[in-house]
Amino acid sequence: MLDILYQDDDLIAVNKPHGLLVHRSSIAADTSEFALQMLRDQIQKPVYPAHRLDRKTGGVLLFSLNKEMDALAQQLFANKAMEKTYLVVVRGFTDDCGTIDYALRKENGKLQDAATHFKTLFRTEIDLPLGKFPTSRYSLVEANPETGRMHQIRKHFAHISHPILADRPHGCNKQNRMWKETFNMDTMMLHAHTLQFIQPKTQAPVAIHAPLQPEFLRVLDLLKITL
Repeated sequence: MLDILYQDDDLIAVNKPHGLLVHRSSIAADTSEFALQMLRDQIQKPVYPAHRLDRKTGGVLLFSLNKEMDALAQQLFANKAMEKTYLVVVRGFTDDCGTIDYALRKENGKLQDAATHFKTLFRTEIDLPLGKFPTSRYSLVEANPETGRMHQIRKHFAHISHPILADRPHGCNKQNRMWKETFNMDTMMLHAHTLQFIQPKTQAPVAIHAPLQPEFLRVLDLLKITL
């Protein structure tokens, strides 16, 4: 069963596990479990995804419970009226804070503006040799995407040479292989932590928080990162 984080008459949010697709897709024909179908069967009601999370990303996933709210919720995302906060573990020591303003190309070749604000929460260095370096450095970062482009956070941190741990194909293959061999860890360290907005029908403020999942917590423990 999916962990339900929030529910009212029009909306429901779950803590999507890493590795779970939101809905059926031609790129994963061999997969039989999807968040949309799982939630529909769990609550015995139709649900409509208000947005998307990458298959590899865990955390807050919002659904509408009727078609009227589906249109309203998608409009909130389109109008940048959804405040999204992600937690991410990246390679290296990131700056204290900053904005990654870097346009991303769609599959059809068209460039789209994209901006991600971030601040560093924790830096750590562990005794894990990689290449010519005797240790490995990592940062726990809070990311707030201003836009919602495909793989935006993943591509943006790769662009500034701080790839997300266990990201493929945008991450560092050597690092990912080392974590797989050393710690049997290949879960991408990207978590949709909070979603805040004004409920379009009731005008009530909503703040949804998704607890970190076990593998993310295990990695933080390996990195000696405390929140």
